[in-house]
Amino acid sequence: METDVLNGDATAPKAAQLEIRLVSPDFELMRLLREVLAEIREPQCSLVAGPENSPRMPESEADLWLWDYEPGNRLPPTMRFQSSRHLFLVNAKHLNEFRLAIAPTEANIILKPVSRNTLRASVGLAVSVHWERMTSAHTLREDRDDLLQCLIETSLLLQNYDHERTTFLARAVHDFRAPLTAVNGYCGLVRGEHLGPLNDAQKEVVERMQLSARRLSRMASAMFELSVGRHVKRTPHLLANEIRKTLDQALHEVMPFASEKRISVAADLAPCEFPLYFEMGQIEQVLINLLDNACKFTPRGGTVEVFGYAYFWERRSARTMAWQAAERRNANQDEPNAYRIDIRDSGAPIPGEQLKRIFEEYVSYDGGSDRSGGGLGLALAHMIMSQHGGHIWAENTAFGPQFSLVLPKRQAQTINTNHNSSIGENK
Repeated sequence: METDVLNGDATAPKAAQLEIRLVSPDFELMRLLREVLAEIREPQCSLVAGPENSPRMPESEADLWLWDYEPGNRLPPTMRFQSSRHLFLVNAKHLNEFRLAIAPTEANIILKPVSRNTLRASVGLAVSVHWERMTSAHTLREDRDDLLQCLIETSLLLQNYDHERTTFLARAVHDFRAPLTAVNGYCGLVRGEHLGPLNDAQKEVVERMQLSARRLSRMASAMFELSVGRHVKRTPHLLANEIRKTLDQALHEVMPFASEKRISVAADLAPCEFPLYFEMGQIEQVLINLLDNACKFTPRGGTVEVFGYAYFWERRSARTMAWQAAERRNANQDEPNAYRIDIRDSGAPIPGEQLKRIFEEYVSYDGGSDRSGGGLGLALAHMIMSQHGGHIWAENTAFGPQFSLVLPKRQAQTINTNHNSSIGENK
């Protein structure tokens, strides 16, 4: 069981806070909810999270409950039910069973697997409605209740449509990847002159074709991973790997794009004195996406710089990890507990209001020099770093826009256990 004060002062009186309880064993869901609540400025919210059978889970009433439903779960019989105070996370295939078993027709349902935007909208609405009821007169309550119920039903329909769209998109992109792989292979055959000699002009054209095919393949893979990532929980296969070797492979992939724009790419990685455990292919994909993004927005003849160094990651810092505000270290020390990589370019700054949203899946991209939308590559990078228990963020520096990531130092005995225990960083 975990208790966090997500915003405001933990010593504030109870009446000034909204107490939220999540009943779920899902660590990823707990983390996602903390991120969402950390963005709510008013009211102050405290979060209690734990599994249904946790002996430490308080039985008293909370202001807002979130129930992660699985077949066989039951609500406590002593709990007074008010639909506006309860959100149920239910898999679409369990909807009928859920309604027959425990839920009245007015239940506020969020379909699983839940996206960050859906959770933020649903929880934000529930928090604002309940807070208004606690702090204002009860005039027009029935009308508001009717309106809220219409919104709940509309939200459920939209979630169903979104799930159907995502499923269709995943299947379509999966079909796209096969011909793209074939095109890339055929370009390799022609480029290697296995089908006959080529002159210099022909070689250049084939190289450009192969570069475009690879970028299309990466985009298709990103779309597929993001679509499937909602439905399939994936734990990375963590092994001790060399970050320098991983970066070198990523640089090899993006150098043709950088060379085409005459972009100077420099890398300076300090050696890591402790082993880093990560899935090499996944972190390589993160670095490719970040480097590709940097080259995309760097003007012709510009520069991209990569720095790597051991780093003390203050996970309680609101600047880098607002949802981790209540974590405690085992000891007060500032020794490196992570490895950090910064990728900086000489392109246009990122709009300040978009810095926190640039890694979201549905942030639009306007093209040109506008960096307000990050595209699929950044969304996929964020998902991979979350799966690794690391962190990724963007900021504007005096030398240009910078994207940074941190990989945590891990205890060897925690590798490839369940995800909740596998993020055993030394602190």
